[in-house]
Amino acid sequence: MLPGDPGPEPFAVSRLVAVALDEDLGPAPGRDVTTQATVAADAHGRADVVARDAGVVAGLVVVPEVLDQVADRLGLPRASVTWHVHDGAVVDAGTALATIEGPTHVLLVAERTLLNLVSRASGVATHTHRWAQALVGTGAQVLDTRKTTPGLRALEKYAVRCGGGTNKRMGLFDVAMVKDNHVVAAGSVAAAVRAVRERFADVAVQVEVDRAEQADEALDAGADFLLLDNMDTTTLAATVARVRAREATTGHVDLEATGNLTLDRAREVALTGVDYLSVGALTHSSPILDVALDLDPASVAPR
Repeated sequence: MLPGDPGPEPFAVSRLVAVALDEDLGPAPGRDVTTQATVAADAHGRADVVARDAGVVAGLVVVPEVLDQVADRLGLPRASVTWHVHDGAVVDAGTALATIEGPTHVLLVAERTLLNLVSRASGVATHTHRWAQALVGTGAQVLDTRKTTPGLRALEKYAVRCGGGTNKRMGLFDVAMVKDNHVVAAGSVAAAVRAVRERFADVAVQVEVDRAEQADEALDAGADFLLLDNMDTTTLAATVARVRAREATTGHVDLEATGNLTLDRAREVALTGVDYLSVGALTHSSPILDVALDLDPASVAPR
């Protein structure tokens, strides 16, 4: 697990792993026709989980859950894990991340589910790390969005944290985000913000703006956080200055640049004075980090 981080909720991990195993094995308990036909049921083995590419590791937190659920489905003893790195570690290609020892059926049946999840999470963490490094010294942080893979949100947002990024909202339930369609439906920014305050007084209210004058309207309405959407650098800098000039009366308002951001522009955008850069690509477009499971031939033996 990432040091100092609670990790994804255990229930979310358990549910994710169960669904992934059902996909691979069929309904519980399921079967692996190849492994169960070619490997003795009492065989015992040892395998290394190895990074084939350099990058940032994430998702190791799911490894024990995958192994335990597979062992329980097969009615076999649980495998043990020896960790060589932790989530959030920057590794070179060829680095052994963990060593797993136990029934060979458990190791091989768990292999693809385990690797799919670790590879996906490590890819998100590696991509996020590039953004975090680009922002070093600017005071700005990179944020994720709700553009996550269905069913993988808890893991992908944890992976963002492993890469040095920050989570925005986890879903529609914990933060109000007033966007253009909400303004249309409510009649105005002020009406939308007021409606949220009246119905859900416990949540922060964020407002999306794409013109400098809209920032004034949002501040007048009492927004806590502004999303500065699809602004060029000049407009963004001017809007940031406009908002900061009012902070003697409004207090600090968090500002987020969002929309069509790229790594080569990241530092320029951060230096306008925004607090955050929101990057949906962290979760919707990150390539995986290649991770493999290497079974030690010398370890495979019946018990």
